[in-house]
Amino acid sequence: MTRFARASGRRVALGIALGLLAGGGACPVLASPPGAAPTLPWQLLESRPHDAGAFTQGLVATGGVLLESTGDCCPPGYGQSSIRRVDPRTGSVLAIRRNPPPVFAEGVTVLRGTAWQLTYYDGVAYSLSPTTLEQQSTVRYQREGWGITTHAGLLLASDGSSRLRWLRPPGLDVVKSVQVREGGQPIELLNELEMLGGVLWANVWKSDRIALIDPSRGVVRAWLDMSRLRRSIAPGGEVLNGIARDPVTGHVIVTGKNWNRMFVIRLSQPVPAATR
Repeated sequence: MTRFARASGRRVALGIALGLLAGGGACPVLASPPGAAPTLPWQLLESRPHDAGAFTQGLVATGGVLLESTGDCCPPGYGQSSIRRVDPRTGSVLAIRRNPPPVFAEGVTVLRGTAWQLTYYDGVAYSLSPTTLEQQSTVRYQREGWGITTHAGLLLASDGSSRLRWLRPPGLDVVKSVQVREGGQPIELLNELEMLGGVLWANVWKSDRIALIDPSRGVVRAWLDMSRLRRSIAPGGEVLNGIARDPVTGHVIVTGKNWNRMFVIRLSQPVPAATR
């Protein structure tokens, strides 16, 4: 893709978003094509404020707050990339560290007391203090940065393809990789990642769907369709992006790029075992 293809595509994403689902409470199970993973029902528990100016790239809970990484695209968006400490109840920005232009910040996670923030095409990743946001190091990172989480004591990152890579800090050397598949077919555009209860949750860019993945095998175990949340956000909200354990309830928070709300949800049934 070109330098700004991903950013401009984000603007188009609204036009191709899934249709809104009617009704409240649990989201109904949607019919799936043969061989596909099921789409699970979920419940909306709570809606909370979120900074609509945040072009959310990554979200993770740490020390009772949320760390949020934000970015934005071509000029005049440059200069909007940041890492923030956010109050999970009110959405208030408690502290912020801005990335220097033209850095396009991406996913963020915390491993063994160190925050790691990726960049999209800038060729670097940053390690920071999750409490002070003070930058500790800059590490060369040769792939596109998209999403990042932790698994098995390592960092686990996406790059917009169907492949996930385990990285060992501090040099971010690739330890292993796996291709994410559903019914044998690769699932592309994996973006924001969060490991929850042994299941990898992954936003799929250009959609309002979340894949629930067996991280070791790369098999999609189920899907979530989050499109009905769009009726609860202000105009201007872009694609779903942002998944974290809620520090308040222990459930899951989801939000999106330039969404003025974040939502606490829970699954209505267990994630089924991977069958292939």
